[in-house]
Amino acid sequence: MSLIKRHLFLDVFAKEIYPAEFVVAGGKITSVRRLNTNEEVETGIILPGFVDSHIHIESSMLIPSEFARLAVIHGTVATVSDPHEIANVCGVEGVHYMIENGKSVPFKFNFGAPSCVPATTFETAGAELKSDQVEELLKMPEIKYLSEMMNFPGVLFKDAEVMAKIAAAHRLGKPVDGHAPGLRGEQAKQYIDAGISTDHECFTAEEASDKLKYGMKIIIREGSAAKNFEALAPLLNDHSEMMMFCSDDKHPDSLVQGHINQLCARAVAKGVDIYKVIRVACVNPVEHYKLDVGLLRVGDHADFIVAEDLTNFRVMETYVNGQLVAKNGQTFIQRTKATSINQFSCTPKSPSDFAVKASDLKTIPVIEALDGQLITNRLELTLPVKNGEWQCDIANDVLKMVVVNRYFDAPVAKAYIRNFGLKSGALASSVAHDSHNIVAVGCDDESLARAVNLVIKHQGGVSCVNGKEENVVALPVAGLMSTNDGFEIAEQYTAIDAMSKRAGSKLGAPFMTLSFMALLVIPHLKLSDKGLFDGNEFKLLFTPGMEKV
Repeated sequence: MSLIKRHLFLDVFAKEIYPAEFVVAGGKITSVRRLNTNEEVETGIILPGFVDSHIHIESSMLIPSEFARLAVIHGTVATVSDPHEIANVCGVEGVHYMIENGKSVPFKFNFGAPSCVPATTFETAGAELKSDQVEELLKMPEIKYLSEMMNFPGVLFKDAEVMAKIAAAHRLGKPVDGHAPGLRGEQAKQYIDAGISTDHECFTAEEASDKLKYGMKIIIREGSAAKNFEALAPLLNDHSEMMMFCSDDKHPDSLVQGHINQLCARAVAKGVDIYKVIRVACVNPVEHYKLDVGLLRVGDHADFIVAEDLTNFRVMETYVNGQLVAKNGQTFIQRTKATSINQFSCTPKSPSDFAVKASDLKTIPVIEALDGQLITNRLELTLPVKNGEWQCDIANDVLKMVVVNRYFDAPVAKAYIRNFGLKSGALASSVAHDSHNIVAVGCDDESLARAVNLVIKHQGGVSCVNGKEENVVALPVAGLMSTNDGFEIAEQYTAIDAMSKRAGSKLGAPFMTLSFMALLVIPHLKLSDKGLFDGNEFKLLFTPGMEKV
């Protein structure tokens, strides 16, 4: 049975917009006929479907099948998805879980082989992927690329395992994604010359321009926590053939609001040429990663959208392989049954587990969280002391941060952090990049214990406690995702996010920001289950109990 659509048609390759009759049969485009001016067309403009060129599905807190149900309402038809998060918890089994669940819905997931599991040796993860395992994944047709090579020191110093993974990808004809925040000049060139083709970590236009000069493609990231669009958008007009859009990490509440379509609207509002915008949002990811996604040419898969206009990019209809999967904000992808996998083995904690004995140090390093960024600053501050223990300085917004090993019982790692803004209570999460131990921030040890224990009770989740009030969003799949309805999880997350802000947080996405405070590969100061870590020197500064290394 054929599908015939008559709309304005955007031909990104010819750089034309014209009325056309668009015919689909057997899931593919069979003809595109230019209409005469007297032939009527329906409202809307046919565009290629949007592609998120780098995302961790796990950060949506939804399994792939549920993520798809939300993403298609905004015109997203495909993702380039790094299953790095679940791999850190469940290893190769986790990667297979994502692939198989993704196949259960009409959506085009394109997974990578995680390159850095664990991300560093300075944290405890649930698994390790050696180069031989990575190569076996790369041989799978569902695996399109080698995921972000976060171990850029390993590339620069030619670590044998790192270079073996990159070589395997090159041998199999699959691109290698990069991850090198702040890397410039000769070191950036050396990293790129190793055969690494993209980076989504640039947070200044100068850094991105430096990498573009050496032939690297730059992916503009705009997620729930890291927001680099404003800094990098000025490069779009001159470098559209070398750029893509991504969200990297997107929580369910913001996924309900919009996706890549929002970046298109913002780019057009800045005066970027529409054909360049569509190339960045749709064409470049398909061509770079060799995706099985159609681009509106005869013979292509019928993966397309009907947008209301080229200003707001409100999506009226989304099609995948010619199947209508969303219309006017309603998803037509049916829910599928899904099982859970996990690795979670730690016992409840008591407030005394979070106490920090004061030392004779005059100042201690304190993490400064930055709203909208993954990088942190390092401060040197003096903390109040009571009963021989360092205390939070709530008046100056210095709170306690802890990381609890979720794989086995071990001493709790402690540090202090500024800019979370809580006036009372605590937040905790088993979404804690990249090893996904339990990370928490709070105003007192009792609240920290309660928040952490809620996560432990549910074998994963995000929690908030404030006085007598408690809330938790359970994430039983690897402690990262829920199998429940995606729209319901978005509502639950919206509620717990609001609760965190009632407790005083001024951050745009407190839980997303919290989840990156243990990400050691992003400078400058972070906390793992093994202690306080200096991302510049790439070494531990303090042990879990805050004794100096």
